[in-house]
Amino acid sequence: MRQDTHTYTDIFVKNIPLIDVRAPVEFERGAFPAAKNLPIMDNQQRETVGICYKQHGKQDAIRKGHELVQNTVRETRIAAWIEFANRNPDGALYCFRGGLRSQIAQQWMHEAGTDFPVVSGGYKALRTFLLTELDTLVKQCEFTLVGGKTGNGKTTLVSGLKHGVDLEAAAYHRGSSFGRHAKSQNSQVNFENILAIDFLKLKYRQIQSIVLEDEARTIGKAGIPKSLFEKMRQSAIVVIEEPFDARLERLIKEYVQDMHLEFRNLGDGSDGYDAFSAYLLDSLDRIRKRLGPARYPGIRNTMQQALDLQARTGDIRKHYDWLVSVLNYYYDPMYEDQLRQRKDFICFRGDYSACHDYLVHACGTA
Repeated sequence: MRQDTHTYTDIFVKNIPLIDVRAPVEFERGAFPAAKNLPIMDNQQRETVGICYKQHGKQDAIRKGHELVQNTVRETRIAAWIEFANRNPDGALYCFRGGLRSQIAQQWMHEAGTDFPVVSGGYKALRTFLLTELDTLVKQCEFTLVGGKTGNGKTTLVSGLKHGVDLEAAAYHRGSSFGRHAKSQNSQVNFENILAIDFLKLKYRQIQSIVLEDEARTIGKAGIPKSLFEKMRQSAIVVIEEPFDARLERLIKEYVQDMHLEFRNLGDGSDGYDAFSAYLLDSLDRIRKRLGPARYPGIRNTMQQALDLQARTGDIRKHYDWLVSVLNYYYDPMYEDQLRQRKDFICFRGDYSACHDYLVHACGTA
């Protein structure tokens, strides 16, 4: 069996295209950004073969697999693999451990006239490599955090730095009550995989001073790895201080304009407005207790009025009313309290531009 000659580091740093021949259910639990799921067996076929293996052993399971994947089914799978290989001649394929499924896929491709390498150790080895590298790099690197009230542009600043790692992009969640996207956020496994790859790419460029956004322990449902979070809590913080109106404009764009567009672009045949409305109302419901029984009903009523007006006329101006209340009574008091507890870690304060310049010159290069 021809093994892939790329190192594990090269696979991730160079974004080597990968065929993942595991079943879709395995791919959904965790995969890599550059991998495409072209399974040798679908979920039902995998389950059937697994039951056969438990009851009758390996050889019977192999026979059952060949029985289930033959003729047109087999030809379709091979054609998809070959098409991928032709488009990505520097790529490779893998299964869970780099074993039987990889060998069979590679053999079938060879018989059809295409040679394509297999990643030694498969998904399991690649995943173990990433977790080990992430743990090592957390110990070796120094972090500077970017903090500031909601709407100050923290994520934009971090993601624009060559020595920044965007935790929220890795989680596919903005890390707040209004932080989810139209599509589901990344699984914990995928969050860790993406995060490790981001760190690995910085290591490859010999960058050890890394900028991260100041985050809570979880970003949506994705938990920051314990070792990383503990080190973040002991790292210096740069605090962005922007005018209230500038913050408000950023959040109107992010929560209202951009999110409506995300839901509209889902391609489900609707204009996305009902899903967008549900997103805003559900997000507000999540902070109901923090707003309190006296304020919450009025703020929710204002949000509903804003949604109704937008639906009728396209006018989004009334969204400013509820968002001002959410900033004044939820986000700002919460962040001020959190920052007071960590005031000894603040190393710089300034507006967006000043903080950007400080991070470029004090911590790395833009």
